[in-house]
Amino acid sequence: MFLDATQTAARLPYPALVAQVRAVLGDDNVVAPQRVVQPLAGGAALFAMPAADARIAIAKLITYTPANAGTGRPAIQGDVVVFDVATGERRFVLDGPTVTARRTAAVSVLAAQLLAPTMRASLLIVGAGAQGRAHLDAFVQVLGVRDVLIASRSASSAQALAEHARSIGANAQVITNIDAAMRDCPLVAMCTPAREIALNAVPRADAFIAAVGAFTPAMAEIAPDVCLHCAQHGRVVLDTRDAIHEAGDLIRAGLDMQSFATLRDVVRSAHAQTQPRRGPVLFKSCGWAGWDLAAARTAALGDS
Repeated sequence: MFLDATQTAARLPYPALVAQVRAVLGDDNVVAPQRVVQPLAGGAALFAMPAADARIAIAKLITYTPANAGTGRPAIQGDVVVFDVATGERRFVLDGPTVTARRTAAVSVLAAQLLAPTMRASLLIVGAGAQGRAHLDAFVQVLGVRDVLIASRSASSAQALAEHARSIGANAQVITNIDAAMRDCPLVAMCTPAREIALNAVPRADAFIAAVGAFTPAMAEIAPDVCLHCAQHGRVVLDTRDAIHEAGDLIRAGLDMQSFATLRDVVRSAHAQTQPRRGPVLFKSCGWAGWDLAAARTAALGDS
């Protein structure tokens, strides 16, 4: 069964997807080797990402083509193939860009649930592309966010996302001064193409920043001083250990990433989750095949 973008999204409702992301982190049967990244001409790349648990195995094969920006073609294209472990049969194929957007937003929501000093607050979204929209939907549907500020290099994209926000019951405003907006928004989702620094302002003491735009060592969307401030006065958490070699924002800041906890550490440590939430939290997400496995699990629930 080949599922298109709309069908794939229908199989991945955010509450169920967030639950499966958390379940994957607690499942000792999950294996997900480090992804293979094959550089292509023009700054593009081919990503191969396998993962498995005791019941299903997945293989994600996608291309990332930054030159597609502004052309109408998506930057991320490809598929996630889902297999039955017991029989070896292919069960279905999911739309790769849809899986990537929705599982990334679900991971950010789980991180906010576990780490954000405050969750019932306004949300600043920087970047109005696929990730910006996915984070808007996930934070509204799961966390109940109702006030959203949106910033984008493309005014038309920002307006379109604001209109979408209003259509799902949120109050939305397009802004141009990102650093000034940081004073008003405890929740921040950085979803830019990460070709240049977009965030230079020191965050509030109760801020939670989900940074998902930069996922290679050469990419960055947050200024080094902001990363250093969060590390010194709050907390930096990685989505997985793979981010140590991939998080361009943190690499540029010269931080000791070996010392940072991962989302798995947080999920598995009841002690860590009960610690007082002091200072800004920077959650750095670079992606992992385990998140795609969580999406496949969620989709499989609708297939049973």
